[in-house]
Amino acid sequence: MQDTVLTPLIEQRADPYIYKHTDGYYYFTASVPQYDRIELRRAKTIAELAAAPTVDAWIKPDTGPYSELIWAPELHFNMGAWYVYFAAAPSREIKYKLFQHRMYAIRNTNANPLEGTWEFMGQVDTGIDTFCLDATTFNHNGALYYLWAQKDNAIEGNSNLYIAKMKTPWQIEGAPVLLSKPEYDWEIRGFWVNEGPSVLRRNGKIFISYSASATDENYAMGLLWADENADLLDPVSWTKSRDPVFRTCYDHGIYGPGHNSFTYAEDGDTVMLVYHARTYTEIVGDPLWNPDRHTFVKPLRWDESGMPVFGRPSTL
Repeated sequence: MQDTVLTPLIEQRADPYIYKHTDGYYYFTASVPQYDRIELRRAKTIAELAAAPTVDAWIKPDTGPYSELIWAPELHFNMGAWYVYFAAAPSREIKYKLFQHRMYAIRNTNANPLEGTWEFMGQVDTGIDTFCLDATTFNHNGALYYLWAQKDNAIEGNSNLYIAKMKTPWQIEGAPVLLSKPEYDWEIRGFWVNEGPSVLRRNGKIFISYSASATDENYAMGLLWADENADLLDPVSWTKSRDPVFRTCYDHGIYGPGHNSFTYAEDGDTVMLVYHARTYTEIVGDPLWNPDRHTFVKPLRWDESGMPVFGRPSTL
């Protein structure tokens, strides 16, 4: 199957997250260019998300610990309610070479998360008081897990990947377990970063994709995997690819693909890779404020050993 380059699914939406719920709808959220709110939309097909009306589920306050730079929201249905996990900072100030983000959660008990009331559940405290972001959750063998990126002051770089079980959908239990840190050349270009984890279960394995390096054309994706019967809180259970599995494609003119999520096509089985990327490299000013990271979607392929094949950046 050949990859075909088309237009983005949704323009100017970074850190895209698409979730197919049991009600038959696809739900979409992402970082908006203003970083000032959490926006949701839903549709019956992936393609229809592009024109679906948007709802502002939550708007940042003017001041306080979560009043700036609302990043990377994800919408999850956990324990009978909807949750959005996101990162926010008290200001745009950089301290010790990092922003001051912490992670937070909001909850909605309505069947349709575009309706009803969102309740602020507070900070998701990992027990480590440092820069953190990009939380996701997943269920496995009856347990709810939290997976995120965070700075460790004893480890060089901006962020590493951690995992923990959850006591409630807004509280973790136990100590965070380090799964991955920036170490390979492709993970430390511009910045030393492991971030944006996403979970996929298939072929007897648990896969974690993640993104690394600066958010320009150096941005690329890596992969961790473990046997589905292994102890997911034991770092030894996980294997890490030495090479990126998804990176800039100069032939297709798609740069810095990453911060992905996974969803399923309308057939309920085909895994779809959802990611953001830029379509040019000459960014004027701080890349943080460049709005042109667009949402793309493409099918994931599989090799004979049951491993995912990401191919090259392209769209449906």
